[in-house]
Amino acid sequence: MDANSSTTHPRRITRLLHVGTVPVGGGSPITVQSMTITKTADVEGTLQQIYALAAAGADIVRCTCNEIEAAEGLAQIVPRSPVPIVADIHHQYKMALAALDAGVACLRLNPGNIRRPEHIKLVAQECRDRNVPIRIGVNGGSLDPALYAKHGGRVTPEAMVESAQQELAYFAEVGFDDVKISVKASNVMLMIEAYRMLADVTDHPLHLGVTEAGPPPAGLIKSTAGIATLLAEGIGDTIRYSLTADPVEEVRAGRQLLEAMGLRERKSVDLIACPSCGRAEVDVIDVAQRAMAAFGERELPLQVAVMGCVVNGPGEAREADLGIAAGNKRGHLFVKGRNVAVVAESEMVEALVEWAEFIHEHGTDAAIARADTTIAEREARRDRDQLLASQGDDANHAQDRIVEIKRRYDS
Repeated sequence: MDANSSTTHPRRITRLLHVGTVPVGGGSPITVQSMTITKTADVEGTLQQIYALAAAGADIVRCTCNEIEAAEGLAQIVPRSPVPIVADIHHQYKMALAALDAGVACLRLNPGNIRRPEHIKLVAQECRDRNVPIRIGVNGGSLDPALYAKHGGRVTPEAMVESAQQELAYFAEVGFDDVKISVKASNVMLMIEAYRMLADVTDHPLHLGVTEAGPPPAGLIKSTAGIATLLAEGIGDTIRYSLTADPVEEVRAGRQLLEAMGLRERKSVDLIACPSCGRAEVDVIDVAQRAMAAFGERELPLQVAVMGCVVNGPGEAREADLGIAAGNKRGHLFVKGRNVAVVAESEMVEALVEWAEFIHEHGTDAAIARADTTIAEREARRDRDQLLASQGDDANHAQDRIVEIKRRYDS
């Protein structure tokens, strides 16, 4: 896929590094990350979560390394993990060294928490010698107090960028530059501006995220607002949604965002649905939700439509690979806008799944060819005409409102 095909601006050119076997930057596909919420010392529990994250589409997973038991757990987790593991380090530089001994593929260091230059440089030296990259993880909530004071006692984009640059300078002193950077904040506009400024002064790959975004749906909205804005500007090489939720939700959100923006190949169903109206013959919300649940984790890279009525549904969703519209207690299946089958209303979701699997295996042309489109189109036309006869062309009674508006205006 052309990484620039759906962005407002060309993709920013960055250095290439590798987190284990996963490339980051250098024009490689934008990756999705998440973090386990288990105790890392709980090896089996942590691995179970890592496998769930990988199954949902995570390319890289981060685990905390805050104590020696966690480092010992990483030594057992790393060789069994299906994806590269990043060790999350905060205050104790010795935990960074222990994580390296455990074999992790990358470190995340927070400059606001490890401040002694000799400790920072020692970790960088070890990473240099082992060819292990570091993410400089600047966080607006844990900015170095000296920088906080320098910038007027508040967190600013300039302060966050300066924090990253200070860390880069320490790394440069020991000849280490295998680095990716994040400048996260819980304030969306602050985060956006910080990344824009950072992109202007460095060519290191950038890890995007809105930190402490909170639970869905607000957390999803905040994260998407920040991450998508930057991606549309060509900024960003790897992303993480930081939600107060099951981390699998973070991965799903990240994958869906990249797929929606055309930045990763679609793997799962893109389900579209009408917002419903007075003409709807079914509970569109219920059908759409049941359809999403039925598709689950199936890797069916199709656009599937759930439409409330057969009057406008097939036409409005004609670009969808597959769709279904309700009419006269029946479901009218259509492929690329062509009516192909009629099923009982109670079987709408099951029919969608069955046809989606057929299309994924054989293609839309084969799906249309196997159908008796003459009968399907005749039945759809019959139900459409019946619905129009009972509800009229103006199911939401807009014309009545227009008449009233004109009456008041004319009087």
